[in-house]
Amino acid sequence: MAGTWLETIGVEVEHRKIAAGLTHVPASPYHRLGIHVGPSVNAFCRCDGKRHRRVQSHGDIDIVPAGLDGDWEDDADCTILRLWVNPALVRQTARDLEIDPDRIVVEPQFQRRDPRIEHIAWALASGLHPELPSDRLYVQSLARALAVQLVHGASQRIPTGQMLSSSQKRRLQDFIEANLDQDLSLDDLAQVAAISVSHLKALFRRSFGVPAHLYVIHRRVERARLLLDQNEMPLSQIALEAGFAHQSHMARSMKRVLGITPAALLRLQR
Repeated sequence: MAGTWLETIGVEVEHRKIAAGLTHVPASPYHRLGIHVGPSVNAFCRCDGKRHRRVQSHGDIDIVPAGLDGDWEDDADCTILRLWVNPALVRQTARDLEIDPDRIVVEPQFQRRDPRIEHIAWALASGLHPELPSDRLYVQSLARALAVQLVHGASQRIPTGQMLSSSQKRRLQDFIEANLDQDLSLDDLAQVAAISVSHLKALFRRSFGVPAHLYVIHRRVERARLLLDQNEMPLSQIALEAGFAHQSHMARSMKRVLGITPAALLRLQR
């Protein structure tokens, strides 16, 4: 890796062949992007305390922020297009976009699909080829374009004390109640609140006192309890109406939240 590019342009890129088996990638002072090239492999990675098992396909992008190490294991030889990005470039790009760089947090991402990043990476791979003359202005433009994508894909630190607005809370409550029987996702809730998923996760907990998934479970348990009080449907149907995957799922959730199973509740009504 030619460190001069990281200092003068802010990026470096290389093709790297990875042998099958376990590879430890030590922490780096630079953000790292790895784009899988060629045939798919069965892959496992461990990074930032999280484990990911997946089929790694051509174009899948892993983003590892500066300061994090990790272990990657593939069941076959593979090739990645690896990029290093100087955090100083990302911070300066944030300033240019009139975003406070201290609020930008590049987080680990795995199997990100982003044609723009992929296109920029391949252009950089050509522009920074050691045997080809490089147009500095062209390469700098590509480097900044890559940094823009990282800034836009980064989460932002949320000021202490910031909460969801009353209208956001009401929209979320109404949406969840109307869709308890659906397979809700954080993306769904973030769209309702008109904020990013990372902001939704933090602000939901601050505003409701519990994470979004626990709030939904509690609302489903309450829906199930009301349906049980009516005693008009079999337990299997109540589970589906309340949004549980099946009757056993409902029973486990009610036991954790209420301390009593659906069957025991029904017996108490008799």
